[in-house]
Amino acid sequence: MKHLLIIYHSQSGTTRALAEAVLRGAVTEPLIEPRLVPAMEAGVEELLWADALVFATPENFGYISGGLKDFFDRTYYAVASRQINLPYAVIISAGNDGTGALRQLQRIAKGYPLRCVTEPVILVGELSTEGLAASEELGAAIAAGLGMGIY
Repeated sequence: MKHLLIIYHSQSGTTRALAEAVLRGAVTEPLIEPRLVPAMEAGVEELLWADALVFATPENFGYISGGLKDFFDRTYYAVASRQINLPYAVIISAGNDGTGALRQLQRIAKGYPLRCVTEPVILVGELSTEGLAASEELGAAIAAGLGMGIY
């Protein structure tokens, strides 16, 4: 059994809905145990449990959310020497274009190191059926890749 950790931060509920859609997609893969955890509750234990990660964040002032940044701040030094090199994917709920948040998340992930294995899903504006569908597809895709041993 492989473990997929979905870490999210949401204040309005939009990013949580996108993260829940990732979970719905991931549970379609029988060899994967997905876990959805708020960023403020996730820590080193969850990170070490995971075989792959999905980060879901709103874009705040062109950056990732403070909650997700807090997760990175609390876990980086605890796992830095382990070179965890996990595959990850990104969901961004953006009011602007999401590129600033994506760029910052990629820079942080490089330091762990983590490796991005899918194109990001960036939802600009209000929650939509298209955004939910894209998030669910991302969850199914990363779970299938993990289940097949691609990453």
